[in-house]
Amino acid sequence: MTELELKYGCNPNQKPARIFMRSGALPITVLNGRPGYINLLDALNSWQLVKELKEATGRPAAASFKHVSPAGAAIADAPLTGEDKKAFFVEGLALSPLAEAYARARGADRVSSYGDWAALSDPCDEETARLLALEVSDGVIAPGYSEKALEILRKKRRGTYCVIQIDPDYRPELFERKDVFGVTFEQRRNDARIDASLLTNIVTKNKDLPESAKRDLVTALITLKYTQSNSVCYAVGGQAIGIGAGQQSRIHCTRLAGTKADNWHLRRHPKVLALPFIDGIARPVRDNAIDVYISDDPDELLGGDAWRDVFTARPEPLTKEEKIEWLSRVAGVSLGSDAFFPFGDNVERARKSGVMYIAQPGGSIRDDDVIQTCDKYGIVMAFTGLRLFHH
Repeated sequence: MTELELKYGCNPNQKPARIFMRSGALPITVLNGRPGYINLLDALNSWQLVKELKEATGRPAAASFKHVSPAGAAIADAPLTGEDKKAFFVEGLALSPLAEAYARARGADRVSSYGDWAALSDPCDEETARLLALEVSDGVIAPGYSEKALEILRKKRRGTYCVIQIDPDYRPELFERKDVFGVTFEQRRNDARIDASLLTNIVTKNKDLPESAKRDLVTALITLKYTQSNSVCYAVGGQAIGIGAGQQSRIHCTRLAGTKADNWHLRRHPKVLALPFIDGIARPVRDNAIDVYISDDPDELLGGDAWRDVFTARPEPLTKEEKIEWLSRVAGVSLGSDAFFPFGDNVERARKSGVMYIAQPGGSIRDDDVIQTCDKYGIVMAFTGLRLFHH
């Protein structure tokens, strides 16, 4: 098969639409559903991310994509804790390592992952399919599916859930092209390999970079390789916990990703884990309620009678002081940036979210200022020499 007709392009008015190969056969097979233009952009970008994460770490990997950027990405590292399971809404579920990787990826930013495209580095097993069946998701790409997994996924969304199988041995041409306004752009595809060897040029006084931090920095950098630029990624425990994508300013990327990372930690606060949800309430409703509860304006949920639609009793607010105290405990977070930090303000913001390890290309005329800011807080920073813009 060399061509696949699509329902429409990015928008319904953009018809006709298709994907096709200039030579050879398509590396994907549609096993169920009818994927759209954006679905396939998500599928092909997310597959590259999880494939590289698996190659770099040796662990099953998963990603949750929305609008051609990851909302989350993770490897199956240590088994999920009871706190993890509660925060990811997977209590009582049988989880394979691959399912745990997807639970982590989806758990990075569950609100943004609503209606995601899932990517799996390994053949989808029954446990992962059962987890996908519980979530609001548009589709999944994987190198294979067990019979039981395929049976489960074909029933999702009244039989319309998109299931794509990709040839894991497929290798694209060295050069890639795209047309913009009738003009064809061509470049060598970004086949730069990302692994711990990029982290040897440590430019700060503190040069203690543990293996766990190397894993997290590699996870962040591979995630950034497939995130719309400018982009910054916070990571801990083998998973991205805050991704700032598509911002024109580097500091805005750092702030956005830092806020998401803070929210990831706040969702583990005892008050959040103990919220008295009504039995059987939908997962997206819980996600949105938690998001508002930990926000700066919880009265949107707790004021008046709105809480009655979600909780069995009105919960006590999570105060500003409680949030500050909880986040003050956070440490050991890693941060990757797809391009250099132009000012030390990025480091100042990052350390407020527990960042102790940074990887960025370097090359700013203010590198000395950025290094000095890291040294002020004992942060370890490596210059990778590799920019990771993605557009």
